[in-house]
Amino acid sequence: MAIIGTCAQYGHGQSKVLEDYIQSAFSQNQGLKQQHFQLDRSLYALQEARSLFFPQVGLTGNYTRAGGGRTIDIPIGDMLNPVYTTLNQLTNSQKFPQLENQSVLLNPDNFYDVHLRTSLPLINTEIWYAQKIRRESITLQQAALNVYKRRLVKDIKTAYYQYYQAGKAVDIYHTALSQVQENIRVNTSFLANGVTNSTALTRAKAEQQKIEAAITDAENKQLNAAAYFNFLLNRDLKAPVTIDSSLFQQEELSEAPATAANVREELLQLSQQQKIADLSYRQSKSYLVPKLSTFLDLGSQGFNWKVDNQSRYYMWGVNLQWDLFAAGQRKYKAKQAAIDVSNLQAAYTEANLSFQLEQQVAENNYRTAVANFNSAREQLRLSEKYYTDQSKVYKAGQLLYIELLDAQNQLTNARLQLSVAFAAVQTTIADIERAKASYKL
Repeated sequence: MAIIGTCAQYGHGQSKVLEDYIQSAFSQNQGLKQQHFQLDRSLYALQEARSLFFPQVGLTGNYTRAGGGRTIDIPIGDMLNPVYTTLNQLTNSQKFPQLENQSVLLNPDNFYDVHLRTSLPLINTEIWYAQKIRRESITLQQAALNVYKRRLVKDIKTAYYQYYQAGKAVDIYHTALSQVQENIRVNTSFLANGVTNSTALTRAKAEQQKIEAAITDAENKQLNAAAYFNFLLNRDLKAPVTIDSSLFQQEELSEAPATAANVREELLQLSQQQKIADLSYRQSKSYLVPKLSTFLDLGSQGFNWKVDNQSRYYMWGVNLQWDLFAAGQRKYKAKQAAIDVSNLQAAYTEANLSFQLEQQVAENNYRTAVANFNSAREQLRLSEKYYTDQSKVYKAGQLLYIELLDAQNQLTNARLQLSVAFAAVQTTIADIERAKASYKL
């Protein structure tokens, strides 16, 4: 039985079934949903930063009751009573009463103050840089989302090919079991006709038990491969997986096409981190620019909850804050931010080189996998011919069963090796696609 091959060039002949699975994973995978949540959070953080430039309005109120404490003594009686007494004598009346000296409590008693405060920043470089940082963070999170998507695409394709290879192993072992059962039938007939002894029949039955155990193991591996594939798609782990036969048509494998690599999202992440670090550096030095804001209060205050024209008031003002000395705190913070910029630049250079290495290794692995596939296909062709010839000789009674069994095992192993080699080719294609960031998201 020949093992089916694969498409000659990756990027062409993309399976619609596999593509549908990938798109389903984009909408259902839990890890990807978490990345989307982080992106949404970054968008809201930008809106929050923008809102700092708009007026802020708040209602403030307080009410106080007081008793005791410091007082101000006003000798109003001592000052006015002599004058009032003289006026009463001159007018021969009591129109001017005697007054008591007053003692006024400093703490306001039964006093309220309610006002609306509107504040607006006029000059504040820190919130300006904060908005810029939040904007760059959105691009950073989008790159992180795409990094996860590309890794998910690679994992899905690898799991899909592993499931295919596991299914082929089950089919191969079932074919081997059919061959052993045929051997048991032939050996039973030989034994009944006295052509051979029971040794060959016993060995054939032992081989049958061995293959049945291998089938059980292969079926369990297939179930595990399907469960992992469904896990990536956030589906029921026992959901059936459809194998697209159009993806596994036999064709000659060729060298991987030399397509230009796209910019890796990991590099975009590092680039955005550099921008954010540079903005943080500038923000840390913005203390040299004073902060200026304005405010307007509209309210009412008075005693005994009295509200009238005398209690209503407005107050407008301007606030200035200019940090002139902080024992070098700002300067050292700026130096730390500058080091972060240099560190990210070094990380970018290293990552760029490592991605070039990853791409080269993936292409070399592809060529190795293609060579192994071609070799395995040729070995399968020879094994099939060898088994056919040995089977004819054995049925003619001119060959030991152990030799036929050896030919059968060689054929089974050749089929398994070809299925493994085929899956390896497809996996290395997915590796190249990941290394070159060539999959259209």
